Amino acid sequence: MVEMGVTGIALDATSHQPIVLLGDPDGRRQVPIWVEKVQAHSIIFGLKGLHSPRPMTHDLMLDLLRVAELEFDRIIISSIQDNTFHAELRLRRQDKTVVSLDCRPSDAIALAVRSKTSIWMVEEVVSDASIPVDADADAMDTEAFRKAIADISPAELIRRSGVSLDSPEQTTDSCDDPQPGEPSGSGG
Repeated sequence: MVEMGVTGIALDATSHQPIVLLGDPDGRRQVPIWVEKVQAHSIIFGLKGLHSPRPMTHDLMLDLLRVAELEFDRIIISSIQDNTFHAELRLRRQDKTVVSLDCRPSDAIALAVRSKTSIWMVEEVVSDASIPVDADADAMDTEAFRKAIADISPAELIRRSGVSLDSPEQTTDSCDDPQPGEPSGSGG
């Protein structure tokens, strides 16, 4: 699973429907989730720490959980079925048992930002639904990696990994310095 964070809320140019953008920790992938305007409003309120004079639905839900002495364990966006995201609220009881409740991702996100609960997404969902954030940087990284390994022999890769060819259990502290008895050479 990948811990995700809310990186923003956008507006679909065609449908004018709000989109919550969840980003991975590296900032390289975002998962767009279309939500209703009411949920987008609630998520924005939660992100900004704003409170309305009367409790909004998600505030009321959190109050009910507190009264019932339930705490959030985590929020999980668990699957995509028929182009619809599915989420679970994981709640912890006083006896430390965890119960799961099915919910809409928009409600889960609204509750998570209010309660400072982590949002997790199954890696398969991230892979299937994410969009690259910086495709140019990804391409440059891939090209730099290819150039870096193009002229390196397998033995040099093993040496740089810190694994001794004589004893696989031993590792070195530095990947760049030759080991005693080992020839120094240019590996690229």
